[in-house]
Amino acid sequence: MDRPGTSRRTFVAGMAATTGAVAVGAVASGAVPAVAAEPSSPQSVAVLGGGVAGLTAAHELAERGFRVTVYERRALGGKARSMDVPDSARGSRRPLPAEHGFRFIPGIYHNLPDTMRRIPFPGNANGVWDNLVAPAEMSFARTGREDLRIPLPWPGHRPAELTLDEIRGALTALLDTARSIPLHEAAYFVNRFLVFLTSCDERRDEAWERTPWWEFLRAERMSYDYQRILAVGLTRNIVATKAEEASTRTVGTLLEAFTFNALGRGADGPLDRILNLPTNEAWIDPWAAHLTGLGVEFRIGWTVRELAYDSGSGRIGAVVVEDPQGVRRSVTTDHYVSAMPVEHARRTWGAALRAADPQLARCDKLETDWMTGIQFYLTEHAPLLAGHANCIDSPWSLTAIQQARHWPSRDFRADYGDGAAVDCLSVDISEWDRPGILYGKTAKQCTRTEVAREVWAQLKAAFNDTGRTVLKDSALHSWFLDPGVDGLGTPNPTNEDQLLVHPVGTFHNRPKAATKIPNFFLAGDYVAVDIDLATMEGANASARQAVNALLDRTGSAAARCEVRPLFRAPELEGLKRHDRLRYRFGLRNALDMG
Repeated sequence: MDRPGTSRRTFVAGMAATTGAVAVGAVASGAVPAVAAEPSSPQSVAVLGGGVAGLTAAHELAERGFRVTVYERRALGGKARSMDVPDSARGSRRPLPAEHGFRFIPGIYHNLPDTMRRIPFPGNANGVWDNLVAPAEMSFARTGREDLRIPLPWPGHRPAELTLDEIRGALTALLDTARSIPLHEAAYFVNRFLVFLTSCDERRDEAWERTPWWEFLRAERMSYDYQRILAVGLTRNIVATKAEEASTRTVGTLLEAFTFNALGRGADGPLDRILNLPTNEAWIDPWAAHLTGLGVEFRIGWTVRELAYDSGSGRIGAVVVEDPQGVRRSVTTDHYVSAMPVEHARRTWGAALRAADPQLARCDKLETDWMTGIQFYLTEHAPLLAGHANCIDSPWSLTAIQQARHWPSRDFRADYGDGAAVDCLSVDISEWDRPGILYGKTAKQCTRTEVAREVWAQLKAAFNDTGRTVLKDSALHSWFLDPGVDGLGTPNPTNEDQLLVHPVGTFHNRPKAATKIPNFFLAGDYVAVDIDLATMEGANASARQAVNALLDRTGSAAARCEVRPLFRAPELEGLKRHDRLRYRFGLRNALDMG
């Protein structure tokens, strides 16, 4: 972990220094010199990208004796990392912690937790996995109405302590929701979910992949609360995408997994888990240190520009990278794992490479959208809740969590910033193209300051609406918006950290980890894996698949990575087999009433 007063930049610079001199040449003229890998055993692998997928691939390969170099243009951890707020530390304190968006590691994940257990952390028997904690509750925060608070029980769970007023509010919200979603609508939703649960894989992959979740639920015919909670709220919480566009296959698959997780079936742990420290302290920095100990080398600040395809050999001949000084270099190695986000990876694939494997060209059809975090630092603890809040009536589809209360080993005021802030309210902005309530502009049309003011106004509208002042202007210390967003308020705003979304048809455009190029493999949350979602779990599972494909190609005797699929309830398999027969005859699912 970082020492107090040591910034993330300092940590990475120190780590880069420990990896030794860069074994490639360059010329001041800007030419791209070819540098051959030294013939030696073990084989060498260039991992292109240092996010969750890249670090997972490096981890699995290094454990199997490969010589691994990771090229990362910015900072290890990718979108999962936490970062320092510049110039925010005073005295011996650390800088205020910020992030692209808050981390959420539910119990349906299995592959990522397995990796976390294998990353040592001082005092933890199960490595960084022991840094996961389970929030006690979640809520649907509604503007002008009592918030619907939902307890999240698990074995050993200690329920959140509630005041008499909070109990009154919770009961009021429950009864209000029961009244506002008519019984026949609730029954219809249950029926639709049962239809999906009993649908065969063929119906899911074909019919439901072509059907938007909004249409599957017949949401346009239903009440406002049905739409906001069951259609929109679930998609924002589960798949971070728009209900009107999201594939029913994707949303339904994850809703099924979360349902069984809540029932204690096929889960690694509780339904909702977060880290008990800022992400880099709890996970990324220990991971990088562990990989360095395994012999992995890191090239931080190196940008991948092109994968040079050799049509004569049918292999990747080299990767063209740009070093921190802006000098382009050509690096050759035995194997290449592209572990960058799809919007960055596909820029490095030239026409010849795409022609060699058509699945690469299909990646151009994959869509990304903006989902970006902003943090508000508070000088007073806000009486929100012990978990995630979904502001379902907010125009910008905000979700939020208070973080300091989940970091028991940290005294936020004493450990971070200037000693005035006591908590960090981390907020994800999911909708960037709808007008807000303060300026009447979309988030992209607002300046950075206007975005912060608008989000704060929408949060107050959600939480300060039932006679309580939960968020006070006087308690707002400062804010930090993800630096990946640029050009806000101009005609051409940009976001270099976008999120893969899942409109209908996405499933069929996801590539496999193994390409037709013998020494080239894909890892990332866009690669086809069982979870079918842009998640850290998907990134981890895809990296495992890429490593397995590499082992198969090289004829390695090393043990293959375990890739665990989502849980399938055995009691439903008979109903799915029956549905498979009906689907082949062109019939509806037996429970489908239309």
